[in-house]
Amino acid sequence: MKLGIIGGSGLYCLALERQKSVKVRTPYGEVRVEEGFLSGKPVVFLARHGKKHEVPPHLVNYRANLWALKGRGVERVIGICACGSLSPKIKPGEFVLFEQFLDFTKSRPSTFFEGGKMGVAHVDMTSPYCPELRAILSKTMRELSVPVHESVTYACTEGPRFETPAEIKMLRLLGAHVVGMTGVPECVLARELELCYAGLGIVTNLAAGLSRKKLTHREVLDQVSSVAEKLTEVLSLAVQRIPEKKGCRCGEALKDALVTQRAPRNTQ
Repeated sequence: MKLGIIGGSGLYCLALERQKSVKVRTPYGEVRVEEGFLSGKPVVFLARHGKKHEVPPHLVNYRANLWALKGRGVERVIGICACGSLSPKIKPGEFVLFEQFLDFTKSRPSTFFEGGKMGVAHVDMTSPYCPELRAILSKTMRELSVPVHESVTYACTEGPRFETPAEIKMLRLLGAHVVGMTGVPECVLARELELCYAGLGIVTNLAAGLSRKKLTHREVLDQVSSVAEKLTEVLSLAVQRIPEKKGCRCGEALKDALVTQRAPRNTQ
């Protein structure tokens, strides 16, 4: 079992044992990943925005990223996202586990299946995030006394600008608890590749209209940095608890989707 970890804003590297950098070629472009071991378990780390945050959220090559992870033998993925809180009960510095999402992105390629050789697929997203991975993360965080909110609905906006207070009010009325710019289509593409995927959010600020301060990216980076040690502790313990054999149905996502699949080759 090889775990993929995708780092978001403020998380551009992960301390891995025996770490090496690998360049992966995909049909969607080239991706660089870091491979190594965390608590003795094989891990592939990918910085979503690049090591220097040179890629904005709406231009992240989500398809290449997910294809590269699967090509390196990854079966399960934890996507870490910085997000803003839509509720005073969910405070900066706390963690959230996504259960559902609302998609307000506009211009991103959101599927591998665009006809042609890949065919067409209509994957079920009733449960967008792997229940097994979510349960492991939940149990781990609670045992470590790390504040975490579960059953959270994540709203994904296009970015790179922050949202207006009116947009935040709309998202709250629609049932969202947090807002971010990168969680979609990442989780959808993972499902199309039959990868287990869990979305783990780091709450970095109160959203526009709830915060009395001007929203800045510096605030996001500072909050992520403040919980980096806790996050590493959580990931180090969680990776030990992930079973070799899947106890979920994420690996059957294409079974009834009526597609012609061409899975990425293992490039190891």
